[in-house]
Amino acid sequence: MINTNIFREYDIRGIYDKELHEQSVKLIGYFLGQRISGTKRVAIGYDARVHSPILREYLVSGLNASGCTVFDMGMVATPVNYFANYQDVFDLNASIMITGSHNPSQYNGFKITLDKQPFFGTDIYALGDQVVSNAFMEIEDNVTKTDIDVKTPYIDFMLDAFSHLENMNTKIVFDCGNGVVDTVLTDIFKGLKLNFKGIYCEPDGSFPNHHPDPSVSKNLVDIKALLQEEGEIAFAYDGDADRLAVLTEKYNIKGDQMALLYASRIPHATVIGEVKCSQVMYDALEKRGVKTVMWKTGHSNLKVKIQEVEADLACEVSGHIFFKHRYFGYDDAIYATLRMLELIDDGMNLNQEIERLPKVFSTEEIQIKTTEEEKFMLIERLKILLESPPIDFPKMMKVITIDGLRIHFEHGWGLVRASNTTPVLVTRFEAIDENYLNIYQEKINQLISLAKESLA
Repeated sequence: MINTNIFREYDIRGIYDKELHEQSVKLIGYFLGQRISGTKRVAIGYDARVHSPILREYLVSGLNASGCTVFDMGMVATPVNYFANYQDVFDLNASIMITGSHNPSQYNGFKITLDKQPFFGTDIYALGDQVVSNAFMEIEDNVTKTDIDVKTPYIDFMLDAFSHLENMNTKIVFDCGNGVVDTVLTDIFKGLKLNFKGIYCEPDGSFPNHHPDPSVSKNLVDIKALLQEEGEIAFAYDGDADRLAVLTEKYNIKGDQMALLYASRIPHATVIGEVKCSQVMYDALEKRGVKTVMWKTGHSNLKVKIQEVEADLACEVSGHIFFKHRYFGYDDAIYATLRMLELIDDGMNLNQEIERLPKVFSTEEIQIKTTEEEKFMLIERLKILLESPPIDFPKMMKVITIDGLRIHFEHGWGLVRASNTTPVLVTRFEAIDENYLNIYQEKINQLISLAKESLA
């Protein structure tokens, strides 16, 4: 049986051997291979999860059956996988990264790039329909592939692009979370002769020390302790190294705050933020003469948008940072690390920059459980309710419907959007003080309850 829920908005993701098993993965490889154009040269990389090499064998069999020529990068970080698409020496038409990203160890999945573009949304859903319609098609084992080295050119690129950081004295500490970032990170730091110390650097897909998601505070306890004892700046990475946390002795710098820092050194910049980004980011950038674009959440959405509007930079609050300025426009936590070190080397005091920003109060992402069937219906129902809200609902200034509902009030905003990957509504709130924050959260939650009742 093949579960259609593995075909998500941004990628393919599911539980190993329950949803991602031999039959489903072979079929994914086969029908995806049919969509690869040109000479059908496709490269595969995988993360540290114990079942990633097994899924690679299934995927290769499907790709070979569809007439592809398959190249194997081995264990790499997701940005290294993306990087391969931009290297003429490999002449690739596609790449596939086998990764569960920051999900628990039983999960895995595929991030797909075709002709340098993310494969997502309706394309993934159509692929899912093909796979389900041919669920009993047999594909024989054929693991023929050619090994390629992408890590060396990636490391060389970074050493050349950031040669000016050589012998930088700042004390750097970092937490690899037992993911795959240190398949290249230490080599880059050593090559630049930096002063560094890392923890949990050995790739281990059981993630024995903590869950590999640096956007969750409890996963940063150990790196914060190391920073206090031995460092001046700290970095933490998710399981596949496309998500970054930056920590000083005073602050956990979120992705939208990182964008503010990076943009200060990019002339005439255009910056894209997702709908969850702080209004402080948009307002502060606009005051500095930076053009801002608000767009949908999701790495695939932002990779497309950054090319479409020729932006220099895009960000997600969770720490996905996309550089088109001096780079290729995809999310790379390793590259973002080096750009942050560049700011420090250039004399920027990160603490002072954060302290100059207007003070606001905000929540983390809050998830409200619902069902796959109801989550989008709830958003549509909320739209209708907002046309004639309850009499005690706060005065609305505007409602942005790019991705869910971002409701702007006089003193802050609230967001309600349907997750594209899980059966939940995601909310987030921001205001100039805690009183308004609580009011906005309470009133929007009441509206969500009304929407649920109307669907009951």
